[in-house]
Amino acid sequence: MLEFLEELVKIIRERKHSNPEKSYTSKLLNDKKMNVTKLNEEVKELIEAIQKNDNQVHEAADVLYHLLVLLEGSGIKIEDVMQELKKRQNGIRQK
Repeated sequence: MLEFLEELVKIIRERKHSNPEKSYTSKLLNDKKMNVTKLNEEVKELIEAIQKNDNQVHEAADVLYHLLVLLEGSGIKIEDVMQELKKRQNGIRQK
């Protein structure tokens, strides 16, 4: 399962060099404002889906994808985020 997440990150990174007119991911990577707007929209849709108990997995996937694209487009590596979470692991276990 996590291999797919790694593959998705790899694809997102490859799309940095794609034509934005042909790649939605490339378009988002090259337009941070558009990506932030889209991520906000997707988060709202996820919250609504959770409240309605309908379509949560689909909406969560949209949020995760758009977050990964925003991170990559902002020069933030998912590996660094995961390392930060790992550092916090002891605090999480103690709570």
